[in-house]
Amino acid sequence: MQLTRTVKLVSAALLALGAHAAQANKADNSLNIAFDAAPATLDAYKESDRPGLALARMVFSGLLQKNQDTGEFGPAIATGYKFVDDTTIELPIRKDVKFHDGTLLTIDDVLYTLNLVSSEGYKARFQNQVAWIAKVEKASDDTVRIKMKTPYPLALEMLSENLPIYPRKYYEANQSDMGAKPIGTGPYRLVESLPGSRYVYERYEDYFGPKPAVQKLVVRVLPDANTQYAELLSGGLDWIWRVPPDVAKRMEKQPTVTVKSSSIMRISYISLNPRFDDGKSPLAKQEVRQAINHAIDREAIRKALVGGASKVIDAACNPAQFGCAADVQSYKFDPARAKQLLAQAGYPNGVTLDLVISAPPRAILDAASAQMAQAGIKLNLVEQQYGTAMTNWREGKIAMLSSNWGSYGIADAALSTSNFFRGGPDDQARNPEVIKYLETADTSVDRELRAKNYGAAQEIVAEQAYWVPLWNHSLNAVQAKDLNFSVDGDEFPRFYKASWN
Repeated sequence: MQLTRTVKLVSAALLALGAHAAQANKADNSLNIAFDAAPATLDAYKESDRPGLALARMVFSGLLQKNQDTGEFGPAIATGYKFVDDTTIELPIRKDVKFHDGTLLTIDDVLYTLNLVSSEGYKARFQNQVAWIAKVEKASDDTVRIKMKTPYPLALEMLSENLPIYPRKYYEANQSDMGAKPIGTGPYRLVESLPGSRYVYERYEDYFGPKPAVQKLVVRVLPDANTQYAELLSGGLDWIWRVPPDVAKRMEKQPTVTVKSSSIMRISYISLNPRFDDGKSPLAKQEVRQAINHAIDREAIRKALVGGASKVIDAACNPAQFGCAADVQSYKFDPARAKQLLAQAGYPNGVTLDLVISAPPRAILDAASAQMAQAGIKLNLVEQQYGTAMTNWREGKIAMLSSNWGSYGIADAALSTSNFFRGGPDDQARNPEVIKYLETADTSVDRELRAKNYGAAQEIVAEQAYWVPLWNHSLNAVQAKDLNFSVDGDEFPRFYKASWN
């Protein structure tokens, strides 16, 4: 099959600007970046989108810091950590950490923040970050003790950047202002803000950790993509991200910019609902679900329409995540086998199904639909907003759902496989054996036991074909030629790592 696609072209006039771009910002050691949407708030516990959370991570620090390359957890506000038992962690607190207003961080700030955000009435935006905490108390004058409700294997993940520490006095007096005038202990401090339009950050010279190489960050909100391209190529911007593959390919030809494609945690998938229409749908039969998997040439679509650092996946997780099995049943593109399976299921003339599209580009599903038609599977494509689609899926009103999932940037199968197959609102398969395996894996700190149970659950999901796993995503950023910077695999741009060559 010949795949076709709609190519969005950057105009020749915009590309011509690239020949004359000047990298003026290297000279004054500033970095000008753009996002296409403004953060709803700069309060890290209330924001949900990546741009806002990325900015929060410039301002705030957590107790620990994860090395994104090795996966190891090291010191930050805490000098280290110790598991006292399966439900208790102790962390000594540094004595030289200052908030951006000059006040010294104390153990009281840590106790206040973590007990507050984990309380029932606080309503943190992401409950999985805080719901595991039973209480936080003093173990000694300089050590905090965190008690978990049950063994929680993601505790260190959450303590690294996901649970920033707030200044108690400032937050108690200015809680409503934290979203506009955040005070943290991070490598940058906010010095200027025009909400919804422009934010300026300066390197915090009293930061307790290694100082960022770049002195100043200027963040602008530019919703129009062509405006971003023009500004980048003329030297008004140094970095933009989430650039479509077709535009990235054209940008690669420009002498003043570099395209960086990073493999990230986000994955695309198609969920199949075996319980749809009270189990009367063709999807109730395993052979039909397997036929759907065989009917899509995932690698051809990935290569033509996704590209970058993406790779086809087989399990219901990202291969970069702990516990993601590499040896589950996979389905090669085989229309003949798909037809055979449909016939075995009692559908020798094929089936017709509705597929709701909530996130991936329509062109990708058009290509998949055309391939599936060769195997006798006719799709009616229905586009819905993400929120509407997820509500309908959780209420059992959708037979097939195409979407993507970023696992909150956490490299652990608890945030992928378990989210979709542990009996929660997104689980329409509700396989009791799978649920049991995942409950065991999610409530143990024994890594070997966890990996074994995730693998067993993922094998059943693959064999039963509850999903069509597609590929992990790659994120395209385009930046000034002299800028040394890459987005990490958890889909967070950590600008304090940037430097000028």
